[in-house]
Amino acid sequence: MSIFFSYVFLGISLAAPIGPINAAQIDKGIKGGFFPSWFVGLGAMCADALYMLTVYLGVINFLDTPFMQTLLWSFGFFVLVYTGIESIVSVGKTIQRSNDHNFSLTKSFFSGFFMSLLNPLTILFWLGIYGSVLAKTVVDYETADVILYSSAIFLGLFFWDITMACVASSFRKYLTTKLLAFISIVSGLSLIGFGVYFGIQAVKLLASH
Repeated sequence: MSIFFSYVFLGISLAAPIGPINAAQIDKGIKGGFFPSWFVGLGAMCADALYMLTVYLGVINFLDTPFMQTLLWSFGFFVLVYTGIESIVSVGKTIQRSNDHNFSLTKSFFSGFFMSLLNPLTILFWLGIYGSVLAKTVVDYETADVILYSSAIFLGLFFWDITMACVASSFRKYLTTKLLAFISIVSGLSLIGFGVYFGIQAVKLLASH
């Protein structure tokens, strides 16, 4: 059981560093409350699950090609910059709709899903971290244990997702209109910053081949 919880903690640790998904969850939570923020995280988790399965099945190698990496960096650039600009442009609407709970959960879900799916760092992350964990676990344990411990990592991700949604949605109750607008702009700039980084990586890859 202690091993199981150590993998849950690993999942939490993997999700905790501030990145595009956490920034998007904070933005959605402040704007729309718990569920839009939660669904961004759920979308990202589904993309994570897809990559975990891909690594587990051992078909990750084709993603190592320069073409695929450039394509993913480029798509990541587009998705993050678009989302960031949308966050900044809609600041005025956000303030007016801060108490409106009719945010599209479907849009929030797919925003998180594609943000994570098209993030090359997610691929490298799961290939490096989960791949190495998997390599060790397969040697030391049976297949059923591998599935159990992989589920524990996913449980950690799920726990962090709910925590972020709770924190972000709780903050909105205590924020002034100006502070709400400021945080939305900072979140948007953060996403654009990550997007620009992805774009630079795409250009570097193109220049080197």
